[in-house]
Amino acid sequence: MFRNLLVLRQISRRSIYSTVRRRVENKVPEKQRMFQEDNGMPIHLKGGATDAILYRFTMALTIVGTGFVLYQLIGAAVPKKNN
Repeated sequence: MFRNLLVLRQISRRSIYSTVRRRVENKVPEKQRMFQEDNGMPIHLKGGATDAILYRFTMALTIVGTGFVLYQLIGAAVPKKNN
């Protein structure tokens, strides 16, 4: 039992102390140039195809949500008929 605890302690130390710092390239200046250039595109679409897809999905979700809210409001305002 004690031996298992020692092995566990050694493994946990090894994983904590032996982590290697990875060099990550700074992409901020590149992104700043891309978003600041004047090419006639709105800022929310300058990120490329993924931005366009996210924008269209958000607009579709907004329209569907607005339609559902209006449907529920009309349903709450008009009483149901009892047969």
